[in-house]
Amino acid sequence: MYKRVVYMRSITKKEMAFVLTLVKSPGAVYNANSLAMELHITPMGALKIGKRLIGEGVLHSEQKGKAYFYSLNKKDAYAKYYLSFLLAQERITASPYVKRWIRDIEKLVHTDLIILFGSILTKEKQASDVDVLLVTDQKDFPKLKEEVEELNKISPKKIHPVYQSRKDLKANIFRDKVVQNAIKGIIVKGEELFIEEVVE
Repeated sequence: MYKRVVYMRSITKKEMAFVLTLVKSPGAVYNANSLAMELHITPMGALKIGKRLIGEGVLHSEQKGKAYFYSLNKKDAYAKYYLSFLLAQERITASPYVKRWIRDIEKLVHTDLIILFGSILTKEKQASDVDVLLVTDQKDFPKLKEEVEELNKISPKKIHPVYQSRKDLKANIFRDKVVQNAIKGIIVKGEELFIEEVVE
């Protein structure tokens, strides 16, 4: 049922950016005005998007003073599916050059979550290296490290891995600037784990 709802209504780029900005900024608070500034739209446009997404059950709003602050409706299964769909769309609609790197790093086996981030997403060919956040466990870490080393032997740009355990990731999204920057990137693998560890 949820899949039909998501595909029936076209999701605009601004709606996608609206939700992903909220989700990828743990600890930050956004109202219509601050989201409007972030997304370069009018406050009225932000209000309309927020109202529509609240009506669909994707977002929750909380009033503080005269302003309403938005967050993902974490208790709603449809909201989680909607977010998973957006994360996949972000990957699918990446530029051809970024997709080339997605295809390379998604081959890594001994990791539960892969996030491509940093200058490769903005500078593309001019980027000096490729930043990747990789979540794994202690047992698989040596194998994953070996995989990255092998990939670096044939890669035209050096892959710079940021290794995290699930416990590390959960803690570092609120205190580590590298991890906070990384989660704003493209989820190559592990949307469900991302939602579980970062969003919930």
